[in-house]
Amino acid sequence: MSTPRDEGDEDTVRPESGLTDDDFAPIWADDDRPRIPRMAGEREALTAYLEHYRATVEMKCRGIGNGESRLRSVPPSTMSLHGLVRHLAQVERWWFQQNFERRDVPLLFADETDREPDFNPPPDADFAADLDLWRAECAVSRQIVAAHDLDDVARPLDSDEDVNLRWLMLRMITEYARHCGHVDLLREALDGRVGS
Repeated sequence: MSTPRDEGDEDTVRPESGLTDDDFAPIWADDDRPRIPRMAGEREALTAYLEHYRATVEMKCRGIGNGESRLRSVPPSTMSLHGLVRHLAQVERWWFQQNFERRDVPLLFADETDREPDFNPPPDADFAADLDLWRAECAVSRQIVAAHDLDDVARPLDSDEDVNLRWLMLRMITEYARHCGHVDLLREALDGRVGS
């Protein structure tokens, strides 16, 4: 039976599938994301996937400066790494604090003239500071998840239907999965780095 590739292994042929390492996406050189367990209970699996996607954003933003982070490198989209990080910080706050726990906290990037102020960093916004803000929002979200059962229910602010924490975690996994695809393209356009 074949085993997963280790760094430094040559083009290993997996006997059961006939596939080689060239048949798979390249691996990010300094990938330090937590491994997603193949055998896990529901809560462990949901948490692992969400943390994997958060770690993907963190990894793909490494080594990017303030100027590069603002480049809108996939025309005609106006999306940038900086804008995505701000958006994900707001999404973390919106779903976990404002909707699930109904905390009285303000929107992070409120702007009456811009429908998506989180995607459009102002000229004085600092990428490193906004990364720290996103990390802080993730930390609060983790605390909220740890304090609740998956069956705990909340009524979102913009809905007349209840949701449970299980639904919310799946909602966040899909949000991150979609945006990790954007992050992949933005990073590759910036410096050519690729890897799953």
